[in-house]
Amino acid sequence: MIPFEKPLVDLELRIDELKRIASSQLKNVDGELSDLETKARVIRKQIFSNLTPYECTQIARHPKRPSSLELIAAMTTGFIELHGDRNFFDDKSIVGGLARMDDMPIMIIGHQKGRGTKDNIFRNFGMPRPEGYRKALRMMSMAERFKLPIVTLIDTPGAYPGIDAEERGQSEAIAKNIMVMTRLRVPVVTVVTGEGGSGGALAIAVANRVYMLEHGVYSVISPEGCASILMKNAGEASRAAEMLKITAKNALNFGVIDGIIPEPEGGAHRDLALTAERVKTQIMSALRDLISKSGETLRDERFNKYLQMGAVLEQ
Repeated sequence: MIPFEKPLVDLELRIDELKRIASSQLKNVDGELSDLETKARVIRKQIFSNLTPYECTQIARHPKRPSSLELIAAMTTGFIELHGDRNFFDDKSIVGGLARMDDMPIMIIGHQKGRGTKDNIFRNFGMPRPEGYRKALRMMSMAERFKLPIVTLIDTPGAYPGIDAEERGQSEAIAKNIMVMTRLRVPVVTVVTGEGGSGGALAIAVANRVYMLEHGVYSVISPEGCASILMKNAGEASRAAEMLKITAKNALNFGVIDGIIPEPEGGAHRDLALTAERVKTQIMSALRDLISKSGETLRDERFNKYLQMGAVLEQ
């Protein structure tokens, strides 16, 4: 539970308790239940309409936030997962494969965090090693060969910083993915569903269209990492998040993304089905717009999109 959610969670527990009493003891609690549900809606709206950047970060990291595999299952049919980079091993923090979205064949790739300690260790907490990026690159190359649109789902704190990853070419793997993605001649659509952490995110996010879920975050470094480096105090993460401009609104204002996908009231973790429906609708809208364009146009538009980002302030 996120600390700022506690008043809401306490109310929801009370509501659940009343519903159990009503069903098991046949008591009439409709009046009290209605009052509590109204109060919960008011508190939920107050909390989620005034989130700070660091509170958005906490929601983006929520342990029950929809994962890539959950979204893939909800948005697509006939998913066939592909494994391995054909060089070293199968990195479980990157998942992907062939699927259909509204009968359109696609290649879908995403970061995958775990549920609980054991699964998070298995998924390396959603932090890919170079083999994960090479697996993603293999799938993207296959998609281009068969002229399939590519959809990527971003949710990672960043690339894995371990010595073994560096020994096997972490920076080269990320750089190569970015280079190759600028040259792809098929439509590429990306959605930041949770955390978009640095090059670990960008390595599968160089796209024609980039969207973010409302409470997602996208940044060159985590607030804690920034606070540790610049302020010498990780406890200043909240102030660092303000300075980093990591929210979806900031990213849209700076032209880093193309749109924001609204989340269900209270966050994506409260309604997987509705979240998946909204993400799918946005992806399909983008793909229908992109699918008729030539490979050269898609490549050039994507390349120019990233060249035009940023601004120089002259003194």
